[in-house]
Amino acid sequence: MTITGSPRTLSDLGLDRQNHGTLGRLLNSGPVAEAEDGPDGRMRGRLRVVPDQMVWDPAVLYLPHGGRLDLDIVNDDSSTHTVLLPSNGDKQFLALPVRSRGKAHLELDGPGCYWFSSVIGNDEGSGLTGAIVVGGEVAEQARLDRPEQPRP
Repeated sequence: MTITGSPRTLSDLGLDRQNHGTLGRLLNSGPVAEAEDGPDGRMRGRLRVVPDQMVWDPAVLYLPHGGRLDLDIVNDDSSTHTVLLPSNGDKQFLALPVRSRGKAHLELDGPGCYWFSSVIGNDEGSGLTGAIVVGGEVAEQARLDRPEQPRP
């Protein structure tokens, strides 16, 4: 992940404006990070379960474009967690025993907001929930027939 200068915020990415407000309200308890483009064309990112806080770090992982994403996932908590991740075609599931790490390889080729979460129990009533936000434009043939929307 690359974060230069001050950390990215939902506002920096335009995710707190019209049509994006829900994301800003639901995932306001963790930081935002941006995946790094690798020389092989794959993006790389890292997710971490923060000890004793029931949040992901980052809560929002931003991908500037669709493609392949290699995720390093770390459970620094003293409880076992899992992660259910989005990917084209099917979701991926990864078990994360206490203080362990795992890797996931995802493909997210379209722009949008993709949710991920821990699915063990109810994690203190709210679960560990986060989002992978893929930037870019929707292909012309996939756009909805609706009036133009304000854009940031």
